[in-house]
Amino acid sequence: MAPAPPPDTSFSLAEVQQRLAAGFCWVRCGARLYDLTGFLRQHPGGEQLLRARAGQDVSADLDGPPHRHSANARLWLEQYYVGELQGDPQSSTENEAAGSANTQKTDSAMEPKLKVVDWDKDLVDWQKPLLWQVGHLGEKYDEWVHQPVTRPIRLFNSNFIESLTKTVWYSVPVIWIPLVLYLSWSYYRTLAQGNVRLFTSFTTEYSVAMPESVFPGLFVLGMLFWSLIEYLIHRFLFHMKPPSKSYYLITLHFIMHGQHHKAPFDESRLVFPPAPASLAIAFFYSISQLLLPEAVGGTVFAGGLLGYVLYDMTHYYLHFGSPHKGSYLYNMKAHHVKHHFAHQKSGFGISTKFWDYFFHTLMPEEPHPKMQ
Repeated sequence: MAPAPPPDTSFSLAEVQQRLAAGFCWVRCGARLYDLTGFLRQHPGGEQLLRARAGQDVSADLDGPPHRHSANARLWLEQYYVGELQGDPQSSTENEAAGSANTQKTDSAMEPKLKVVDWDKDLVDWQKPLLWQVGHLGEKYDEWVHQPVTRPIRLFNSNFIESLTKTVWYSVPVIWIPLVLYLSWSYYRTLAQGNVRLFTSFTTEYSVAMPESVFPGLFVLGMLFWSLIEYLIHRFLFHMKPPSKSYYLITLHFIMHGQHHKAPFDESRLVFPPAPASLAIAFFYSISQLLLPEAVGGTVFAGGLLGYVLYDMTHYYLHFGSPHKGSYLYNMKAHHVKHHFAHQKSGFGISTKFWDYFFHTLMPEEPHPKMQ
C-alpha cells in the first residue's frame, strides 16, 4: 500500500511526468493523484487498461461505462492516494471533458468522505493480532469486514501458529497432486481386479459390478461434486452472517473467510494452508469411505481432490493473474472481484458460475448508462 503522504503534499505536472517516464502508473481524479503501480496485477480489467490511463483523469471511468465502480472500490482507491496536482488539473490531461462531466455525476456524499479517510484509524488496532479483536465489533463487524483494504493481516501472537495460517500458492499442487496420482493409480488397480460391487439397496441382494471402465466417470463425478461443495461452503458457511452478539461466531467467521474479504490481495492467505486443509481433506475422505465401497469412494474422492486443487489455483489466479480480455478466466476474474467489492451476498462460484445459475444467486446485471 502506498504510504499516506502529508496533507500538503503536492506535485507539479513535470514531477508527475517524471514518475510516469520511470514506469509508475499514476492517475488522478480531479486534482487528487493516485499511484496504482502496486495495483496493476490485481485490477480486474487487466494491467494494460490501467497502463493506458496513466497520467489521465479517471473520474469518468469510475462512473462507467462499462460499469459504475462501487463505494468499496472508491474507498479502495483512496489507499493509493499520494497527493495533489499543482495548478489547474483541467488543462493537463487529454480527457478534460470527461473529467469535467463526471464532476457533476459523482455522488456528492461520496467526495467529502473520501477526502477525510484516515487509514491509520480503524475499529481495530492493526498493530496487534486481529483474531481476538473482531469479536468485539458486534453489529459493526459485517460492514467492517466487507470494506477491503490492502493491509497485511496478523491473526495470532505466536509466530508458529501464525505460520500455519499462511502458505505460498504452489504448496497446494506440490502437496496434493502426488496424493491425487497415488489414489487414482491405487483405486484403478483395485477396480481392474473385477471384484468391486456397488450395492443398490441396504441388502446384499442387489448390486452392480464396477469394472475399471467406470474409473473416468467416477473421477469426473468427484470433480463435479467438488464444484457443488465449493459453492455450498462458500455460500452457507463462509458467508453466514454471525449474530452481532456472538463473540465466538464472529471470531470463527473471521478466521474462516472474513479475513480474506478484509484483505483480498494478501497472497499468503489466498489458498488453503496445508495444516487445516489436511483436516478437511481427511474428513471428506472418511465420508467417502463410509458411504461407498472403498475403491468407488476413493476414486470419487481423488476426482474431488483434483477439483479442489484446480479451485485453489483458479482462486489465486483470479486475484493476481492477468487473463486475456474476453477469455473465460477474464470473465471469472471480473465476476469474483465484483463479489469482493460490490455483491458479497451473490456470485459464490469461484471456478464456475454453474451453481450460481442453478440456485439463482447470480450477481444483478448493472444498468448501462445512457449515452448523451
